[in-house]
Amino acid sequence: MSFNKRKLGKYDLEIVPLIFGGNVFGWTLDKVGSFAILDAFMDRGFDTIDTANNYSHWVQGHVGGESETIIGQWLQERGNRDKVILMTKVGGRFNYAEKPNVKGAYILEHVDHSLKRLQTDYIDLYQTHYDNEETPVEETLRAYEELIKQGKVRYIGASNINPERLVESIDVAEEKNLPRYISLQPEYNLFDRAKYENLYKNIALEKQLGVIPYYSLASGFLSGKYRSAEDFTKYTRGEGIVKKYWNARGQRILEALDEVANAYNTSPSAIALAWLLAQETITAPIASATKESHIQSFVESLQLRLSEETLNKLNEASRY
Repeated sequence: MSFNKRKLGKYDLEIVPLIFGGNVFGWTLDKVGSFAILDAFMDRGFDTIDTANNYSHWVQGHVGGESETIIGQWLQERGNRDKVILMTKVGGRFNYAEKPNVKGAYILEHVDHSLKRLQTDYIDLYQTHYDNEETPVEETLRAYEELIKQGKVRYIGASNINPERLVESIDVAEEKNLPRYISLQPEYNLFDRAKYENLYKNIALEKQLGVIPYYSLASGFLSGKYRSAEDFTKYTRGEGIVKKYWNARGQRILEALDEVANAYNTSPSAIALAWLLAQETITAPIASATKESHIQSFVESLQLRLSEETLNKLNEASRY
């Protein structure tokens, strides 16, 4: 299957506009399950995987790096590195650290750990996972400059960074001729709209950033698998992360998704992803899957063209 690709912002990195979120590898999927889902993802015509160097440190007995390790083993066994756009992140907290770390020396050290686990010579998009405002943005960018010179990194992006630091980072990069963030990875979905739309959307437009939102399905809530309070106890992520969505607004969104999904003969997941793909500034949603059947909603989301009336219905149901 072939899909039209999109550029990340104004740069030459082109991707199929649906990215696999690798936080499930080594967490809700073991090695065998991870290989199977990655094979299914690639077989359907997708090409981009996103992970982070600290996934999945939150699991008891894990230290971080488990996701990258599984991806690296899969790349090695399949011999398909040249067919994959590989995105990972640095700076996020591990269990042993109280704060994020974006110091230059730290980045230069940890990229080598990521490359070793991923069993590759380069990372297509290396992202600041979490920012630490105690570190000057120039120091962070100088480290990325060195990695690009060494051929270890092609492009850089940012994820959890406040609006002021994001703008400062881009302005300093342009002023001092340093590598510039080409992408932003914020939390954004049909439920979690306010923060991105009010604080980041205009920056993404002005700075021509590619936007690749995480939690595109609100940790699975927008798939419709949570239909009652009892359902939250049945899934790994049900208690805590997802339960925050179970309120009047969340139920209103699910009702609208059901109605639209029935009209388009598809799944709520596909509609929620198609809504994101129709939003100004959005390049590609990041979504995870634990079953091969979930990949079908990714395919359908790229084939859908939601009408203006449909988009208005979803916008109204999710108004905040």
